[in-house]
Amino acid sequence: MIRKIVLSNNPILRKKSRPVPKIDKKIKDLIKDLRDTLSIQKDPEGVGLAAPQIGKNLRIFVAKYKDFEKVVINPEIVRVENKSRSAKSRQSKKEILEGCLSLPYYYGPLKRAAKITIKYLDEKGKTLTETFDGFHAQIIMHEIDHLEGILFIDHLLSEGKPLYKVEGDEWEEVELS
Repeated sequence: MIRKIVLSNNPILRKKSRPVPKIDKKIKDLIKDLRDTLSIQKDPEGVGLAAPQIGKNLRIFVAKYKDFEKVVINPEIVRVENKSRSAKSRQSKKEILEGCLSLPYYYGPLKRAAKITIKYLDEKGKTLTETFDGFHAQIIMHEIDHLEGILFIDHLLSEGKPLYKVEGDEWEEVELS
């Protein structure tokens, strides 16, 4: 079922989410709702959706970008690498304009870690430990932030970075306070 996405001024997005105790029919239905809701997000397009964004403070999110598709339940961060040692490391220093479906049409330049390793449950209840890098790592970190009650604009504020609003083809810097 397609759910309404909670907007950034809703206090539910500021609460730390509870762990999923067991993967039962309710949780499987929630996963389906997250997938269905994310799949229709075309303007703006979404690449991840956390349960708090549809009003459920549970530690679960879905991510989908091209061939990358994940259901992540009860994630624990095992390791964060801020720099990669390869020649591609310059990419990890690049800022990417990050946005959020709970704050549509607003974007800001964020630097996220180059790699993140998390331990989590998949939708079948299997425990996995997996490392993500590049844009996939950025998606995972953004969604884990949602489970912690953190929004991407919090990072912009703490780093003194600008926030932009997009209307049609126009980009306008807006005040963060």
